Parts: sequence; structure tokens; C-alpha cells
Amino acid sequence: MATRSASALLLRPFFGEERLEPDAMRTLLLVSLGMFFENYDIGLLSAALPQISAGLEIAPEDSGFVLGAIRAGGVGSIALMALADGAGRRRVFLGCFVAMSVGTFATALCQTALQFAAAQFLTRIFMLTAAALALVILVEEIPAQLRGGAIGFLSVLGGMGFGLGAGLYALVDHLPFGWRSLYAVGLVPALLLPFFRRALKETRRFEAHAASRASDPRSALARWFEPVALLWKSHPRRAAIVGSAGLFAAMGSIAFGQYTSLFVQTEHGWSPGHYSLLILVGGCIAVLGNVVGGRGSDVFGRRLVGCASLVLAPVCMAAFLLWAQGPAVLGLTWGFASLCTVSASLVIRTVTTELFPTSHRSTAAGWLVLVETVGWTSALLVVGAVAETGADLPGVIAAMAVALVVAAACLSFVPETRRVELETLAPGA
Repeated sequence: MATRSASALLLRPFFGEERLEPDAMRTLLLVSLGMFFENYDIGLLSAALPQISAGLEIAPEDSGFVLGAIRAGGVGSIALMALADGAGRRRVFLGCFVAMSVGTFATALCQTALQFAAAQFLTRIFMLTAAALALVILVEEIPAQLRGGAIGFLSVLGGMGFGLGAGLYALVDHLPFGWRSLYAVGLVPALLLPFFRRALKETRRFEAHAASRASDPRSALARWFEPVALLWKSHPRRAAIVGSAGLFAAMGSIAFGQYTSLFVQTEHGWSPGHYSLLILVGGCIAVLGNVVGGRGSDVFGRRLVGCASLVLAPVCMAAFLLWAQGPAVLGLTWGFASLCTVSASLVIRTVTTELFPTSHRSTAAGWLVLVETVGWTSALLVVGAVAETGADLPGVIAAMAVALVVAAACLSFVPETRRVELETLAPGA
């Protein structure tokens, strides 16, 4: 009884008084565990940037170009997402789950900046595909009135991987191989593949869709890329709107997240342990973004919550980068900036997976990853170019955050999707 009460208390911020069916809850926990390891890798790249740069002799003015090259890995995601519309969500998710694990481990073995960028570039393809497919799986399996809350719950559990990376980073100067030891931990997910194969099922909506196409005489290659054409043929306006929102949101947020560790260590003289404390304590605020973007958007609407988060985020970022002094104020401003970006990202990704039919829903999620990749890469390349001129880096990052307001303007044009069944939002789903 006590266990059930504790479980109900934990789930209430995401689902209110409603409850998920056991099968849906199992799916939610499985994909959340997968995203735990994805966030672990992402957190390492941000946290250990000073040590990685020193170990691989990456000059500060070159870091933007290296990080931009790594982020460009998302370009390859759309091909795998289109494959998931033909071969199935489960199969592609599991393949990416193992591939990103191997890629993270391989990163620990890199000896040059080029090898590091190449390993992380390839790993990023599989990480972003797995993350996007996790949302697709939940959108197709979770009841309409609980979709936002479920995705918020996914982000909270997945985000704990980011926290684990930050916590282990505090030991980076004491580990036998420094930052390499942190990446070696990434092999763990590959060892869990037998468990995931037994426990994770294909979504019912995809199974129904696959059954309806069982007699399709076309080649596998033709079927593979058909969803890409369908995306622009059937819903060009929706694709353009969510793509624009994702592009500008990525451009406005990536530099803030990527350079936080470097910023507090160089501008405020913090140690790796102090940065870890910032992530763990400020993360208690940031994690609420998953509740705001998840349950909040189920109650108040995707557009309202998403647009408000996008508008408030650059204000909090500017406060952190330009005005905040002292650990407490820095922690608060970083926490609220992260809360807003987490909430906004969750809403944009949720809407993108809700607005398109099963036949090309994964491809739509891949399209979002593609435009986000363009936004991330271009923003980091701008930071790298500006850094070479000797300009004030915090000021540049704060100025770039204004792109989030443009993203809010784009998001205001999407149809409202909260509590609406997928078949109503996109006929043919």
C-alpha cells in the first residue's frame, strides 16, 4: 500500500488523478530508461568541455567549430526516422539504442580532435533518432488526455542521465583516465539489449498501419523514402511551421547550454565540482520544465505554454550571463532559463509528433531533428567565428537567445493539439 501511495504521489504532477494502464506505463518506463543514457552522453559533452579541449588540444576559438561539426550528426537522423515509418518504431529504436552506446564508448578511445568529432558525430545520429522515436512511441501509445504528461515524465527520467553525468564529472580530476572514464560508462546500454528486446513492444498504431500495407508490391527502397514525400505533399504548412519553430528554438538555446561549464569556470573561477553542484541544484528548478511543458500543456494548451516559455527563456539567459553574481543567483537564473527551454522544447516536439499521420509521423519527428541540427550547428559556428574576433562571448550568447522569441511567433500558428485524438488531428493516422 505504501509503495502504491508513493507511486501515485510521484505521478500526480504529470497525470493528475488519472492513471496509465499497465502496458502504457511499461512502455513509458522503458523508453525513459533509454533516454536516460542519451542524456548522459549529452551532459558529458557540455560538462567536460574544458577537460576534453585540454586533453585533445582544442583551442578555445576552435571549440565552436568542433561542437558544430558534432551537432551536424543530426542531419542523418531523418533517413533513420523514415525507416521507422516502414520497418517499425521498436526495431529502429533498439538499433539506435545499441549504436549510441557503442559510439559513446568509442569516444573514450579517441586520441585527436578529429577522431573525437567523428565519433560524436556518428553517435549523435543514433542518439537523436532514439530520442525522437521515444516521443513517437509515447504519442502513439498514451491516451490523448495524458500525452503531454507522459512526455514530461519521459523527460524527467531521461534528464536524470544528465544529472548522473554532471555528478560523475565532479570526480573528473580524480578518475584514472579523466574524461575518458566518463565516456567508457556509455557501454552499459548495449549490455541491456536482451532485456529491452523482451520488454519493449511495437506500437499498436504502427502494427495496424503495417497490416494495411502488407500487400504493397513496391521495393523496400521506394517504401523507405515515401514518408519524406508524404510529409511535404500532405501537410506542407504544418511541416513548415513546426520546422521554423524548431530551427529558431535550437539557434537560440544551444550556445547557452553548451558553454555553461566553460562560462562559470572561466568567468567566475568555478571548479568542476562547483559546476556539478550548479547542475544538480539548479536542475531541481529546471526539471519543473517537464511538468510545465507536459502536464501544463495538457491543462492550458500547447501553444500558450510553449510560447510563454520561449519568450521568458532569453530574459533568464541574459540575467545569468550578464548580470548574475554569486552562486545562489547564478543557480537560480540558470535553473529558470533551463526550465523555460526544457518546457519549450518538450512542447515543440510533442506537437510535431501529434500533427502528422502514422504513415509519416516518425519522418515528421526526423524533420524536426534535421532543422534543429541546422539551428544548433549554425549557432555554434557563429559562436566559433565570433570568438576568433575576441568579442565578448557571454554577450554574443545572450544576443543569439533572441531567436527564441521568433520561435514563439512561429509556434503560435500551430493547431492546438491538447486532449485531441491523433486520428482527429491528422486523418489517416
